[in-house]
Formats: sequence, structure tokens, C-alpha cells
Amino acid sequence: MHDGGSREIGWFLRGGIEADCVLTVELHAHSARSYDGRDPVEMLLEQAAAVGLDAIAVTDHDAFDASQRAVELAPEFDLIGIPGMEVTSAAGHVLALGIDRKIPKGLPFSETLDAIHEAGGIAVVPHPFQKSRSGVAPNISRAALASADAIEVYNSRLLTGRANRKARAFAEKHGLPQTAGSDAHIAEMVGQAITAVDANSHTAAGIVDAIRAGKTTVEGHRTPWHISFRQAAGGAKRRVKNRLASLF
Repeated sequence: MHDGGSREIGWFLRGGIEADCVLTVELHAHSARSYDGRDPVEMLLEQAAAVGLDAIAVTDHDAFDASQRAVELAPEFDLIGIPGMEVTSAAGHVLALGIDRKIPKGLPFSETLDAIHEAGGIAVVPHPFQKSRSGVAPNISRAALASADAIEVYNSRLLTGRANRKARAFAEKHGLPQTAGSDAHIAEMVGQAITAVDANSHTAAGIVDAIRAGKTTVEGHRTPWHISFRQAAGGAKRRVKNRLASLF
């Protein structure tokens, strides 16, 4: 895997399993339900199908309803929908995957993980070493970070790639499962970074169980800078618009 523009595929193979049995999954994508997202879930699903993915988790900021809708619609696109959200804990962002309910925001990091587990899901820490993007690492101990179920070691919205390298080194040091995510805020970026999952069944539960067991590898390439800046600018504009609307 490279932090630059070329893509390097590294399939996780175990026990002689064929590569075409491995599911390709987008685990980090935002719809218009996020304050900084642009597109409806239908467009995210359409893009996921167009680039040949097997499954997608719509992970909106502190919202769960759009992800539930994506799960319902996913079979129409020949996709597996994974229920999830990106939770804002007191320490920063945590991806909740495979949950059956909305996770409240603002809880301490450990309580956020507990709430995700109680909802039947796994807690994946995205961009942990990127403070400017609400990464948790600056705000918790390394032992606490190691208590997560998995670490997102490749986020395609990178600048230098240093934070991704730190995340990967941390996951390897602590023997934690590794994931990747596009962190797409517009539909076109779905599939920029994916997790290849060696699941025992072609279901959301099977994918979540395989991630928990570390039966993953990652693949990805950088979101072009001009698109990252466009996503950020669009998100800032929508935040201002939403805040102004809330005043009236």
C-alpha cells in the first residue's frame, strides 16, 4: 500500500481461500445526513456498486437513520449494507460498525466503546493521530487506544501520509485489526480506500466478525488534494448554513 496515487492490493488469504471469496468493503463514508456530507445514500450506494465493491457502511456524524436506510436499500444495488455511524466521543471520533441503535455523542472514550459493544457493534478508531480531524490519540492514553476493536490505518483524505503510518505502526505493535476508509463526503470518493475482509458469510454480521478477528487487509490511494479541499470547503459552508438556519 502506498500513501500516494498508485494502488497496491494486498489480499488477506488464510487456509487456501481464493481471492475472489474476499469481500471488498467501504467502511467510512458520509451522506448528506452528516453536517459536512453532500449526497444522499442512494448516490453512495450507486458509486459503491459502480466501482465493484461488495459492501458499504454509511457512517454519518452522530446520526444513524441514513445508515439504516442504506442498509435497507443496499440489496437493490447488489451490496451488503453495514449499519454504522461516526460517533463524536469526548476524546474524538470513533466508528461504530454493526450496531443496532444510535450511539450517544459526548461520552468518554471508554464509555463510547462500551455503548458500541452493547449495541452489538465494534469500535474502529479512524484517523487516530490527526488532531485537526478529531483524532482521539492526543486525548487518551495509548493503553486506552489499544482497547479499540480495530484501527483505521489508511484514511484516503491524507496530506503527507504520516498520520496513516503512525496508525499502522500502532496497530501492528499492539496486534490490532486494521481497516481502511475513504472518509468520503461526496459520492465520487466512495471506494478510494477499502478493507478486504475474509468473512465466513456474505452478511454484515459476517463482515463485522471478520474485522473483529483481524481477517482484513487494506488497499487505497490518496483522495486528490483539490477534492479534499473541495470537500472541506463544502462541509464548512454547509455547517455555517445549518447554524444560521438554527437561529431562525
